[in-house]
Amino acid sequence: RHKAAPALAQAVTAAMQQLGMQGGRFEVQLQALEQPAQHGLEEVQFLVAGHAGSTPRPVGKVASGGELSRIALAIAVTTSELGQAGTLIFDEVDSGVGGAVAETVGRLMKQLGRHRQVLAVTHLPQVAACADHHLVVAKRADKEGTASSVTPVSGEQRVAEVARMLGGERLSGTTLAHAKEMLGASR
Repeated sequence: RHKAAPALAQAVTAAMQQLGMQGGRFEVQLQALEQPAQHGLEEVQFLVAGHAGSTPRPVGKVASGGELSRIALAIAVTTSELGQAGTLIFDEVDSGVGGAVAETVGRLMKQLGRHRQVLAVTHLPQVAACADHHLVVAKRADKEGTASSVTPVSGEQRVAEVARMLGGERLSGTTLAHAKEMLGASR
């Protein structure tokens, strides 16, 4: 742990810079315990400073929802590059981000997908456009209950789905063109 902690902190800090947290820092604090515990001889705490000039504090106390999502992604990217997990699942890890940061999240997830399977739930077209495959999850309620469906989309259906994510239910030529551009740029 003493050898790995500084390397992890440095790698997560570097990933944070790409995720809209320029100047932010991630630290791993190891606190020796008086007695061995179930988790070892130290208590491990993650500290974060979201921007330059701030003091690292416990991640759960200082990070906003969007920052927590980005830090979680930075940790996942860093540790998965070191680990052997065959499948990674992200459930709205991009919440609280948008624009260029969302595009970076999509690119990072695509990078992770080169060496393992990545499943991601997202509502952001910037992230969805970076995927190799696209599934639409829909919920339908009627008098008998609620049912969910999962439908693969490709080709023009995928363009329409990314356009819907961009502009809502009513698709325009502009949103369709933008969706095609986003899907083409992510290739």
